[in-house]
Amino acid sequence: MHLHGLIFRHARRLSWLFTLTLAFQTLAGTTETPEAATNIFECSATPTPDSQIDKLVFAELARLKIQPALCSDAVFVRRAYLDVIGTLPTAKEAREFIQSQDPNKRRALIDRLLERDEFADYWAMKWGDVLRIKAEFPVNLWPNAAQAYHRWVRAAIAENKPYDQFVREMLTASGSNFRVGQVNFYRAIQNRTPEGIASAVALTFMGARADTWPTNRLADMAAFFSQIGYKPTSEWKEEHVFWDPLGFSTVAGNSAPGRAAVTAIGQASNTVAQPAIPVRTNSLRQETTFPDGKKITLPPDQDPREVFADWLIDPKNPWFSRSAVNRSWAWLVGRGIVHEPDNIRQGNPASNPALLIHLDNEFIAGRYDLKRLYRQILNSKTYQLSSMPRNNTLEAATQFASYPLRRLDAEVLIDAINKVTGSSDLYTSPIPEPFTYIPEDKPAIAIADGSITSPFLALFGRSARATGMANERNNRPVPAQWLHLLNSSHIQRKLERGPKLAALIDSGRKQSEIIEELYLTILSRFPTPEEVKIAATYGAPSAANKERPKRREDWVDISWALINSTEFLYRH
Repeated sequence: MHLHGLIFRHARRLSWLFTLTLAFQTLAGTTETPEAATNIFECSATPTPDSQIDKLVFAELARLKIQPALCSDAVFVRRAYLDVIGTLPTAKEAREFIQSQDPNKRRALIDRLLERDEFADYWAMKWGDVLRIKAEFPVNLWPNAAQAYHRWVRAAIAENKPYDQFVREMLTASGSNFRVGQVNFYRAIQNRTPEGIASAVALTFMGARADTWPTNRLADMAAFFSQIGYKPTSEWKEEHVFWDPLGFSTVAGNSAPGRAAVTAIGQASNTVAQPAIPVRTNSLRQETTFPDGKKITLPPDQDPREVFADWLIDPKNPWFSRSAVNRSWAWLVGRGIVHEPDNIRQGNPASNPALLIHLDNEFIAGRYDLKRLYRQILNSKTYQLSSMPRNNTLEAATQFASYPLRRLDAEVLIDAINKVTGSSDLYTSPIPEPFTYIPEDKPAIAIADGSITSPFLALFGRSARATGMANERNNRPVPAQWLHLLNSSHIQRKLERGPKLAALIDSGRKQSEIIEELYLTILSRFPTPEEVKIAATYGAPSAANKERPKRREDWVDISWALINSTEFLYRH
């Protein structure tokens, strides 16, 4: 195509995108006119507080004189799929849900999504950020270990392992990093000093940043992690993590069960043999204090990690279950009751303390069943509120007056584009290992190792998995991302050559049917009559402005505009 043609086509595309954006804003209404007629993004029914969650939230909204509104079925089906399994619904799934007359269809959808295979993939991705599952810099787990770690995490999520058991198995784990996946919790920490490990445990399982603690509290907690040993074996890059009360792993040349390298086996050595029980090289504290102030004398015949784990998962613990429900709420609702979810401290109170206590009590009563917790949150009217704010104040946001707009995670976004077009992406790693080969049909949310990436994932703020902090994942849009979506050959190729999109465009169906299918596929909703009219006249001669058979590039342009719309790029 000549330069003049390219410029003209791009101008038409931008004009169509601008029209679509105006249509989205008009349909959504504005914050100044919340009483406007119900639109396609909201439900006309007035929400009633059925659950205790809703009673506690709606009481705060009443205090602020905010009347919330429920999202429409079209919004809910898209939101639920993205929040529960990180995947867009198909056009068929969206159509069937929207047209269903079952009054309990939202509850039934939640139950189905929680049992889908993608649920384990998506939530393993989320936990992969928290647990720093990454083969290379800065933690250097090594690919075999990263894969073993991810397999264990995903399997625990798939079987809905109770959260207290999930955490205890990690904290007390011993064994090979290649064969006992959960021991990699200790290997994925950059600072392996007792203080460094204690800080990571506090962040991950207590939602606390130890750098804000008094010095003595961190030092006391570090005592529980002062007897961890790391030993290489004769297998390349394999390492054993174990309870090491006598300091075996600190004796030079001591390698169990083999040598540091296979080639060293059977060779003569001038190294003086170590005694069967070497002199203790690490100092042991007999007495220490739990983070809640309770003193403890460490038993000499028990791994201190077990002592700490038993204290941590006790229902009376002030941090454990509360941090778990706060993180789960933040993942689903978009903002923690304590914000940020890994910054629980005295000077950062909960926005709704009664809500946090209620969820905490329910989580404990449910024996730390995470799916049960998710189901309670997802079925609440609070989760199902409209994303169109009635009040733009910070206080309204902290009291969950509306569902917050959030750009899709990098992995979720590229999977959505690939699902719409039927295309795939190439994911690679600088490490020459078999695990770096990713099948074409593997979605980005299912990638185990944070070192395996793509330019798109890097550009769109995928977590570096270096610290385990929530703010490592950056979903704030930047100009380079807009340029990539608007003008890159990467996205253009998907739109022009993607087999799924091509099959729809070339299906020979009626123009109105193709428009409807595009909207259901990309935006998970039916188009409005006005949108059908705008799409039908796109590409028609401007003078007559009449419908005519569309060229393939017209359909590609419409798809391009829908994919670049705020409605597609954001959770809402």
